[in-house]
Amino acid sequence: MLDRIAQTIVRYRMFESGQKVGVAVSGGADSVCLLHLLRELGPRWGLRLHVLHLNHRLRGAESDEDAAFVRRLAEELGLPFTGREADLVSASDNLEEAAREARLAFFGEMLASGQVDRVATGHTRSDQAETVLFRFLRGAGSAGLAGIRPVTSDGLVRPLLEVDRTDVAEFLRRQAISWRDDSSNLSLEFARNRIRHHLLPQLAREWNPALPQTLAQTADWALAEESYWEAEINRLEETCLIAESGHILLNVDNLNKLPVAAARRLVRRAMERLRGDLRRIDFSHVAAIVKLAATQEGHGRVQLPGLDILRSFEWLRLSRLPAENPGRPDYRLGVPIPGILRIPGTELEIYLELVEKKDRSEPWNSVYNGGIVGIDWCRLPGSLVMRNWRPGDQYQPRGSASAQKIKTLFQQFRVPLWERRYWPVLTDGVSVLWALRFGPAAEIAAGPESRTVLKIREMRIGREYASVYEGSGR
Repeated sequence: MLDRIAQTIVRYRMFESGQKVGVAVSGGADSVCLLHLLRELGPRWGLRLHVLHLNHRLRGAESDEDAAFVRRLAEELGLPFTGREADLVSASDNLEEAAREARLAFFGEMLASGQVDRVATGHTRSDQAETVLFRFLRGAGSAGLAGIRPVTSDGLVRPLLEVDRTDVAEFLRRQAISWRDDSSNLSLEFARNRIRHHLLPQLAREWNPALPQTLAQTADWALAEESYWEAEINRLEETCLIAESGHILLNVDNLNKLPVAAARRLVRRAMERLRGDLRRIDFSHVAAIVKLAATQEGHGRVQLPGLDILRSFEWLRLSRLPAENPGRPDYRLGVPIPGILRIPGTELEIYLELVEKKDRSEPWNSVYNGGIVGIDWCRLPGSLVMRNWRPGDQYQPRGSASAQKIKTLFQQFRVPLWERRYWPVLTDGVSVLWALRFGPAAEIAAGPESRTVLKIREMRIGREYASVYEGSGR
């Protein structure tokens, strides 16, 4: 048993020499076995063990007795002990998920504080088989079928993941080591218990006696597949996802050119970046986004657990669901010259500067790049105000034969719906003099005769405004 666990630790590089390892001990057979095994194996890596216990307080006195048992065990083994209590009585209807989140929060606190470098949990191959079957029944893809990871990016390790629950029980009996039985593990109220006590044994009897091992091998196979895809999606993420404050942009043309397998995984990555995890996300959710990207309609919307996905022209925007409808934004800003205006609700900055031309033959923008327009300062009627566009706004942009509604220009320039809400226009209080991307009004645009020019430069924070859309046809 010791050699098998040691091989698992080495195979997945679970520990580095001299690390502080928190051992999550509930008092049950698996975690007690893990603690004794790591105490025997720890000197090989110079590990410093620390016993961790979370009292979920779901079984009254029984939960308190479990906590006392683990504390005494740590004392008998001469190991430091840290216990916490969680109030899950008022939790939502999914107690299993609430308990899991409470444990992860506890482990995360210990890792973040530096009290431990790793947290080892007692998940076995039997747990792996149950997890894979559970996720398969819920419609998980290959990422979900990878099951319980031997090592996670946030510092969790599972040294028992290649031994069965029966191996654990045999080891404890041979060593005459006692443990606590959790009565809730017998309750058929929980889906995992129904799988453990009924469905999995029935399938093993009637279909495949080696089913637990087969399911665990499926997880191992899927994990190797996901390791490959992880590197590939990391590469695609850099070129295909545009992360901004609170949302991610994805060009549908780029997405639709990818193989379906890559497109699905890229969508999953975007969802994970926004939500922080993929809990409650299944195949149908990913498929809905891929389908939205493939539609010829050009507009559409899908709402999924915790996410709002909006399609407009050739863009998808994935956002976290707001707590409430923010309504239509309205703002009015004074215009400092020279100065910089940060547009509310966006990453836009508008730079304004007066430029004096030395002679009439000098083009006003001879030394500037794209994204900059000019207004003849002498033609401005009075004080200036920057505000968001309003329905009914119209003006005649330079190069246009007549006045146009800004709403029409949105269509012409294929401006996504979500960008329109905060779209800035410069006015004199009555007339529109300039609008983002559409430029200055024809009657005040700077020309060869202009001597003083108000230079307006459109920027997203840290880059040119238009650079976001390079390669998109905009």
